[in-house]
Amino acid sequence: MSFQPIVLSSGYTGWTFLARTKEDQQEALSETAQMRRETDYFRDNIANAKTASDLVADRRLLSVALGAFGLHDDIGNTFFIKSVLEDGTLDDGALGNRLSDKRYLAMSKAFGFGDFSIANTQLSDFPDKIITGYQDQEFELRIGTQDEDLRLALGVEREVGALLSTDTTDDGYWFLVMGNPPLRRVFETALGMPASLSGLDLDRQLLEFREKASQILGDSSVQQFSDPEKQEWLVRRFLIRTEAENSFASTSSGSVALALLQNAGY
Repeated sequence: MSFQPIVLSSGYTGWTFLARTKEDQQEALSETAQMRRETDYFRDNIANAKTASDLVADRRLLSVALGAFGLHDDIGNTFFIKSVLEDGTLDDGALGNRLSDKRYLAMSKAFGFGDFSIANTQLSDFPDKIITGYQDQEFELRIGTQDEDLRLALGVEREVGALLSTDTTDDGYWFLVMGNPPLRRVFETALGMPASLSGLDLDRQLLEFREKASQILGDSSVQQFSDPEKQEWLVRRFLIRTEAENSFASTSSGSVALALLQNAGY
């Protein structure tokens, strides 16, 4: 029998329950026969992938590798993934650096096929790092089959932590937020950004994000979200706003209800 996570309700109420039970539920998923087969296979065989070609040639290895970065849907795009991995990250012109979705860049950096003469797949602690990401993403995917907004909320702590571990400028952090589709969705919703934002050029989008964060939080930086309380604020506001939108969008009173929430600071 496949693992079915427990989701009691949507919105912030559902989040508080999920936050309390997440660790136990993830452990239950990791102990299922299917998960153990996939992670054991990855741990036992990833060292055989000495090149990007080796990795994409093994569908089971590639499935875990892509899954660890939320790129599950690219399992059939082997030529594209091979190109991203072989280009590496050190050259500004590398494919991973040029793609707007920075999850590809993170994957290329983690595997190191294009950056080092010996790939990171040969390191003893490498399998467990990828497996941890894969298990987290798999749990979130299963939550997403019941509630997509809770799935996005679950990824905030991990994605913000990974983003802020990068050595870049504050503007660079905002560009990384904008280049991470799940995280961008959370920030856009929590900050009340308009749907038309993505149609603007990137520099204007950056300005809009910074101005909105400063207006609401008194701080225009992404670094403020290293604070767990600020992360909780981000998740809470995201879920309250999405729940309101989902609840009232189909009713005649929807616009009034959303206006009341906005006036109340949500």
